[in-house]
Amino acid sequence: MPRPMGPRGRVAEKSKDFKGSMKRLLGSLKKWHLLLGISLSLAMISAIIALIAPNKLSDLTDTITKGISPKTEKLEEIGKKITANISNQNKIATKIPEIMTSNEISNEDKQQFKEAMTKISSEENKENIMSLIPEDIMIMLLDDIEVDGIKITGKDQLKCLKILKSFKDEKDSDKILSSLDKLPKSVYKVIEPSINMKKVKSIGLLLVVLYLCSALFNYIQGFLLCTVSNNYARNLRSNITLKINKLPLRYFDNHEMGDILSRVTNDVDSIAMNMNQSIGSLVTSITLFVGSIIMMFYTNWIMALTAIVSSLFGFLFMFLILSKSQKYFNQRQVELGKLNGHIEEVYSGHNIVRAYNGTEDALKEFNKYNKNLYTCNKKSQFLSGLMPPVMGFIGNFGYVAVCVVGALLAINDVISFGVIVAFMIYIRLFTNPLSQIAQAMTGLQSTAAASERVFEFLDEKEMADESNLKGKINKEKVKGNIEFKNVKFSYNSDRVIIKDFNAKAKSGEKIAIVGPTGAGKTTMVNLLMKFYEISDGEILIDGVSTKELTRDIIHKLFIMVLQDTWLFDGTVRDNIKFNKENVSDEDIWKALKTVGVDHFVKTLPGGLDAVLSDNDSISQGQKQLLTIARGMIEDAPFLILDEATSNVDTRTEELVQKAMDKLTIGRTSFIIAHRLSTIKNADLILVMKDGNIIETGTHNELMKKNGFYADLYNSQFEL
Repeated sequence: MPRPMGPRGRVAEKSKDFKGSMKRLLGSLKKWHLLLGISLSLAMISAIIALIAPNKLSDLTDTITKGISPKTEKLEEIGKKITANISNQNKIATKIPEIMTSNEISNEDKQQFKEAMTKISSEENKENIMSLIPEDIMIMLLDDIEVDGIKITGKDQLKCLKILKSFKDEKDSDKILSSLDKLPKSVYKVIEPSINMKKVKSIGLLLVVLYLCSALFNYIQGFLLCTVSNNYARNLRSNITLKINKLPLRYFDNHEMGDILSRVTNDVDSIAMNMNQSIGSLVTSITLFVGSIIMMFYTNWIMALTAIVSSLFGFLFMFLILSKSQKYFNQRQVELGKLNGHIEEVYSGHNIVRAYNGTEDALKEFNKYNKNLYTCNKKSQFLSGLMPPVMGFIGNFGYVAVCVVGALLAINDVISFGVIVAFMIYIRLFTNPLSQIAQAMTGLQSTAAASERVFEFLDEKEMADESNLKGKINKEKVKGNIEFKNVKFSYNSDRVIIKDFNAKAKSGEKIAIVGPTGAGKTTMVNLLMKFYEISDGEILIDGVSTKELTRDIIHKLFIMVLQDTWLFDGTVRDNIKFNKENVSDEDIWKALKTVGVDHFVKTLPGGLDAVLSDNDSISQGQKQLLTIARGMIEDAPFLILDEATSNVDTRTEELVQKAMDKLTIGRTSFIIAHRLSTIKNADLILVMKDGNIIETGTHNELMKKNGFYADLYNSQFEL
């Protein structure tokens, strides 16, 4: 049964050493530490600005609220001044002669005034002075007063006092406000609502600047973090590419190609994406969470406790949901892997399933996996779907608690209305970061897991350094002699593949290597090309040991035509002259004609400029002929043909064989073949078994011996 796989066919896994992986990841970012530091600092500053803004918004709210309410403190000031004006006995005494001689005042009012003057001498009657003294005389007694540059006459003062007295014990706020509208114009001008626009503009401008700075810092922070993450990803890909060229072939034999490609693509992309999204978000969220708590307690500790306690109930419920849903998410990954593995297995072997009537069993198995996945999906998605309403409930419950407690405190003049507004914003700044922190930590966990895989690849043991090798061979002057002297090789100490291989190939000879599967034929070629280092012995090229030659020098000496043909996405021209400069179209057409594939290329739209891809309907034989033409262009002194005709039909094999015969002319050739009929004309046949040469000679000589080779050859014709 295939292993449980995660999305994209990857094995679902977590970081093995989160702390160590993140430490190494940050260490490898040394080149970008300055930019990363600036980016995270800007993220923190942006969050701090977001924390300062609510307090300024509170000040703005209080200023506006204060501006739309009557100035009751001014009314109180006016009342005190009028009372002081009336209670001034000396002033009244000085005005008595004027009052008594005035022709505008009736004798009755004068007589009433005299009687009042005798009564108000006692303290108990001072408060009733307005009821004892006639109104006309009272107006004369009151001097004009000035409040905030506005003059209030005695008549207006008297009217004001009457209105104030009327709602002294009034509890109905609506009646009080309607009474204020009846005040004299001079008094109303003093107490009428007026917003301090200068202060409003100042605070408003400050808020605009704060929010603009926050947005600007966020943009710069995002740009810098994006730059760092993408440059780091580019650097990782470059290092991986360099590493691939330094890894021994042994590594690729022991690792699946899909796994290697996943490290280069998925893992690097995951690191870049999560770095870009998670690091800045984590710093911002932590700053907002801690900062909002500090600012709430700084503003009002009672409201702070109200906000935190009201949110804690919701968070406890949220954590309960998370603890319940996590196991279903993990199980979902396992079940998804089983389902994907089953589907891949069934469709890869679809013909076998049909041929053996396994459709019904495969369908039953699919339904079982599908049902299990459905159950896990339903439970995990239902529980995770509760998170948005829970987060909404936490926020709304916090708003309600803050409003209720804030209203009680505002009534008792403990806080202003603006503080309630500020706390409603702080509630949001306090609750939202927790979910963002959780998401960021999940992203960092993925980053750590991906970085472990990438660093594991970069830490793989490389091929031996060849900078100290001084051996030289001039490609143009190569004689073409190769000798294997007591060559031994093993992939590991448990199993020796090549035990004691000895052979000589003279210039221009065609050497065939035959034997059963696992005899070591391809291994010998890999050792000759220095894809693997020999364990003991030597391989000599024109007397120079391959141990003294670099791989680049050796590879330039050989043409390789393999069993698996490989054409790159590109034009025919680019495929034929691959990695070789200064090749004319004339030389390419000559090579194509020599191998007999020129007519096919001419039929392609564009000829040499025709673009080849995996989607093109090119037969295996045509691909093989194109690779042989590529070898002719290379024009190296040695040739290796590894099962070059094993994947083609008999007719195509004849065409390929003719092309290969032309390619071997003038070259020392090594041919590995299972179809022994293709190497009957070889100058020397090496028969291998269990890592040793057991027979040598030409085809006729070996057939006369009637040994192992003869058995292999004759077995091809047995029914």
